[in-house]
Amino acid sequence: MGVRREPRSMTTLSFDPDGVDVVYEGCEFRLERSLVEEATRKDYFAVTDHEVLRLVEADPSLSGQARRIGDIVAGR
Repeated sequence: MGVRREPRSMTTLSFDPDGVDVVYEGCEFRLERSLVEEATRKDYFAVTDHEVLRLVEADPSLSGQARRIGDIVAGR
């Protein structure tokens, strides 16, 4: 009998000017703007969604073009 593994669930990131709401493997939490800046050593609005995903997941599956948080929040 083999070990059954559940498919890897998708991580959801929702950005606003003050931080990121995250849903990772069914757990919901928030990364405050100051924490993202400290972890990346960059201004929050210059950080990309791919960089935030790397903070959350050890080996993320990255697809598409990385987008700056500043552009995401501005609706660009």
